[in-house]
Formats: sequence, structure tokens, C-alpha cells
Amino acid sequence: MKICIIGGGSLGHVCAAVIGEDPSCKVSLLTGHPQSWGHEISATDPFGKIYRGRIERISDRPEDVVAGNDIVLLCLPGFLIGKALDDIRPYVGSAAVGTIVSSTGFFFMAPGILGENAPIFGFQRVPFISRVSQYGRSANLLGYKDSLAIATKNISGPAGLAASLESVLHTPVRLLGNIFEAALSNSNPILHTGRLYSMLHGRETAVFDHLVMFYKEWDDPSSETILAMDDELSALMKVLGVSGIPSLLEYYESTDAASLTRKISSIPAFQAIAAPMKAVPGGWTADFESRYFTEDFPFGLRYIKELCSKHGVPAPTVEKVYGWGMEQLGG
Repeated sequence: MKICIIGGGSLGHVCAAVIGEDPSCKVSLLTGHPQSWGHEISATDPFGKIYRGRIERISDRPEDVVAGNDIVLLCLPGFLIGKALDDIRPYVGSAAVGTIVSSTGFFFMAPGILGENAPIFGFQRVPFISRVSQYGRSANLLGYKDSLAIATKNISGPAGLAASLESVLHTPVRLLGNIFEAALSNSNPILHTGRLYSMLHGRETAVFDHLVMFYKEWDDPSSETILAMDDELSALMKVLGVSGIPSLLEYYESTDAASLTRKISSIPAFQAIAAPMKAVPGGWTADFESRYFTEDFPFGLRYIKELCSKHGVPAPTVEKVYGWGMEQLGG
């Protein structure tokens, strides 16, 4: 099986290491910095296991690495997806083109660029929590998912695709019944944006005395905000006839805002993740240029807001949080 990974970020590193270790796979990589990559890359998990992947071809030119693959996998933030799809379009052929995370607009952009009949797929949630260790050489796989789910469109053998992904990612993969089950995930578009609103609303220019931990210092107001947003998303899904997305309380095995706070703040893999902040004289302040803002508002929460509006679903909390975030981005 031939797989081309698009993007050299944290997930690109870990996916290249994990997939590239499989002797039945040939991995290629499209990255803006090919000169910084070696043909061997490693990823170390929390238990000390080291994946050592082989990358056959590395280039910043799509014509060098995209053609002839079975799967093309985008490991990119939302604001880069449109351009990447346009760049690879002449070379993808019959490959299934997918995204490592679907909640940043992929299913809304891809048909208009690749064609309405293009075979596409996307993961509901990212398979790994990833961080780069040495760019182009090594990464840390900080956490696994117990199982994964993908949505597909125009895939002739969706069960076969799921089985292939399950094999190379070493994680059970199931098929979703609707693209909205992946595209409207209540993960980052709600989890990140609601937390940012609760943490920074009214304190946009405040100087904090320490670098806030995004999850470790999670509080009840953040839980209350994301639960209200999640309720609005659930109402939208009912209108769309979508099932299969667990509520945030179900996903985090919680019963109310307080128990959700305790759960999120205690997840081991999340402990070292800092809030999007930058150092300034006297402390730390919000970094509105972070991907938490530039991706999760205009390429995540945006689609939930627009679909709620289109289908007449009241979403006051989503609208409030989205409006605040876009105001910080100047939009």
C-alpha cells in the first residue's frame, strides 16, 4: 500500500513514523521543508515504545510524491487545507484523499476542489496526541485513542479502507454513517473555543502571572460553556438526522459540569499542554495568532454556527463564543 502524507507538523511526524514502520507500506511526504527531513523518523510513546518509520520520497513538489498512491492523507490545519487540495488535485488520480481531522472544513471544501465524485474520507478525531521532538527526525506520541472512526464519501470499498487504516495505525477503525458525524465533531471546535472564551473573555489584554495550563487548570465556567455549546450542536444533529456523536458528558464519562472539570483536568496526556499565550514584560498574555484561534474559530466553530443558522437551530452560546473569537482575529 502506498500512502502520501501531506504536511510535516506534529501529526505528520507521528503518522510517518507509525505508518512507515509497516513493511507493507510505502510512505511519501509532501512538506514545505523537505531539506529538514531524513528518510527515517522515530516516534516514542509514553510506554517507551519507539516506532521507526521509513519515508521513501520527500518533496515540496506535489508532482514528485502525490501521483500513484492508494491513500493521500492530509495532516494540516484548516487554513492550509484549501490550498493543499488545489495543489494536489492534478496528481491524486484515483487515490482516496482524506484528512487526519475532519472538523476544520475538509468535507465542506474538498468536493468543490477535487470534484463532487472524488473519493474522500476523514477521521472524527485525531488518532494520536503528538508533539515534534526534533523536526524531520523524531516526535513524541503522547497518547493513543482506544478506537477511531472515519466518515467516507464516494469510496467504493469503505470497509476495506477502514481495515487498511486500522492495520497501519494499530487501532480499531469503524465507519460512520454520515459525513457530519466527523465534520461536526464536538472536539476542538467546541472544546478549544469554549475554554478560550471562558478563560479570556473580559481579560483579552490581561497579563497573567504564569503560563496557564489549558487542561490542567480547567475550571467549571469552561465546562459550563462547552456543555451549553454541545447541547446546541446536539440540537443541530437531530435536525440533520445525524447520530453517533457522543455528548461531551458521555465521551468524558461525566455527569455534570463539576465532574467534567475533574475529568478533563486530570487526564495525564493533557497535563503539559499550555494555553495559547506569549511572554510579555511582567508575565503572560493571550496569543491570538495561535492555531487555537486561527483554526478553531474560522475553520471549526464557523461551520457549526453556519449550519445552525441555515437550519433554524437556536445557538446563542455558539454564536456568542464564535463572535468573540472572530473579533479577536479582526474578522
